[in-house]
Amino acid sequence: MYLSRRNILAGALLALLAGLLAQPARAEHTRHWRQSAYEEFEKGTPKGVALRSDGNLVLAPRFAAFADPNAAYLWAMRADSKGNLYAAGGTNAKVVRFDPKGAATTIFESGELAAQALALDAQDNLYVGTSPDGKVYRIVRGGEKKVFFDPKTKYIWDLAVDADGTVYVATGDKGEIFAVTPDGKGKVFYASEETHIRTLALDPRGYLLAGTEPNGLILRIAKAASGAADRPEARQQAFVLYETSKKEITALHVDHAGNIYVAAVGEKPRPGQLFPQPPGVLPPQPVVQPGMAVGPVIVPQQPTPFIPFPPLVSSAVYHLAPDGAPEELWSSREDLVYALGLSPSGKLLLGTGNRGVVIELEGNNVFASLAKTASSQVTGLAQGSGGKVFLCTANPGKVFTLGPDDEPEGSFESQTFDARIFSHWGRLEWWGENSALGNESKTSSGAAPITLYVRSGNTSDPEKNWSPWSGPYALGKGEKVNCPPARFAQWKVMFRSVSIPDSSPLGKNKGGPAPSISWVSLSYLPKNVAPTIDAVVIQNPGIRVQGVSGVQPGNLHPRRRAASSLRSSRNQRSGLSHRRRVLRRRAIRRWCGAREMKMTTTWSTPFTTAARERRTGSS
Repeated sequence: MYLSRRNILAGALLALLAGLLAQPARAEHTRHWRQSAYEEFEKGTPKGVALRSDGNLVLAPRFAAFADPNAAYLWAMRADSKGNLYAAGGTNAKVVRFDPKGAATTIFESGELAAQALALDAQDNLYVGTSPDGKVYRIVRGGEKKVFFDPKTKYIWDLAVDADGTVYVATGDKGEIFAVTPDGKGKVFYASEETHIRTLALDPRGYLLAGTEPNGLILRIAKAASGAADRPEARQQAFVLYETSKKEITALHVDHAGNIYVAAVGEKPRPGQLFPQPPGVLPPQPVVQPGMAVGPVIVPQQPTPFIPFPPLVSSAVYHLAPDGAPEELWSSREDLVYALGLSPSGKLLLGTGNRGVVIELEGNNVFASLAKTASSQVTGLAQGSGGKVFLCTANPGKVFTLGPDDEPEGSFESQTFDARIFSHWGRLEWWGENSALGNESKTSSGAAPITLYVRSGNTSDPEKNWSPWSGPYALGKGEKVNCPPARFAQWKVMFRSVSIPDSSPLGKNKGGPAPSISWVSLSYLPKNVAPTIDAVVIQNPGIRVQGVSGVQPGNLHPRRRAASSLRSSRNQRSGLSHRRRVLRRRAIRRWCGAREMKMTTTWSTPFTTAARERRTGSS
């Protein structure tokens, strides 16, 4: 009986395999690799191309290196009325002046770690704040420099100069603002309950604005109500315009209409939440003195060291309307905003880290990544003449220019696409807003303003022996690409500035939106692959084997497979008492022990001669 049943099962298995092998393989069908989202384009490589969050690629403003001050990092930047640019940083603290042609001159150096803050008065006298344990220095136009004011605080975070020549000094770690007259006499202008006053700005109505840490407040302080620090009402001079959800205000910018833009970073600690301390800062340790009969004495914690770029985890930008109404414009858990400015068109610019990206907010929750520097952080923005924007960076410290014209040409290379299977590449299609410009306009060289290219290869790295770029392809409705069959593929788009004739119907769109790419689709046909049968398992009627993670069905004893399957299916049924489950387990064990026939037989294909001989011999 045992042999006959086994032979029956073997015959059934062979018949099943014959049927499977006789079935025709299902043919592959054409597939499409399509990219249209910002998250997909972000994985590519732009050069002179802006990535918009609404999924569009366009030519970016011209971005170029301006000067290298040979500094580890730059903190602040200001431009005077003569077109000179000043950049402050460290280490050690120094200020470099650049003339309109980019020639650099070091005009200030000191022994402090960094020159943290800069400000210019109406006569182009420069004020420099250093940290830590620093002072405020004044450098007159002739180059003479001297100590202007010593607040005797740990940090000088920012400076602002009023129209009457009063210099306001934002400090930490006591959270005070000092007002210093032009003759260098200063006093506490406002004493807050915050640890740091991080940034200052003056609004068109004459109020002083301040951003704080660690509660992320934007304060408005009336200058006429200033008083000495020992007056009880000194802390009532400020009105909180807005409390952000972040910990630290890193930048403030006020336009001529009174709109206030705020950059904030870091998460506020929640009850019970602990944040890691900076390297080198040890928590206070209890010390027990000999003969003490009471509890331990806590050693006071050392002051937090100066950390130029602390590891923070999130960032946000807010807008406060002239009437005070707040609105969150942008947020990120990757990019941290260190600086704010305005483009010539009035759009808000963000200098971010720690990828060194310049971002433009275009309204309606749309933003664009305009440029990426070789440095880690963009720490300062300054408006130059002719609509040009200067920006300074850190790690390393360099100076760049942005705009006002667009790049003459730019390119964008997509991420590498893995088809998983050797494939034939088909039609390339694309579409973008204002794509009609690509059909009627020409560049100065006569080429189309938007052209695409494709290449393929069999390695994940496209630089390792792939095919050359095929193209150009300029018809958005679709063209067959001339790429060899391969597993991987990549596309590239080239943008060129357009020149539209006045006689063209599109001439009226001069200065309007430039041609863009909104989506790209590449079709491909994977090669048919024969199916691979790893194992065939035959069970007795009514027996079901449930998969176990990490255990193949053939690795379990047949009795254990049957018992495990039945136990699992029975236990899942509701209404069975513990007693009934115990009785069923015992019955299953007796039933499995009485069976002589193997309940599961597994073969792996292809069948080898040795395997057939072993099965025949065991029969």
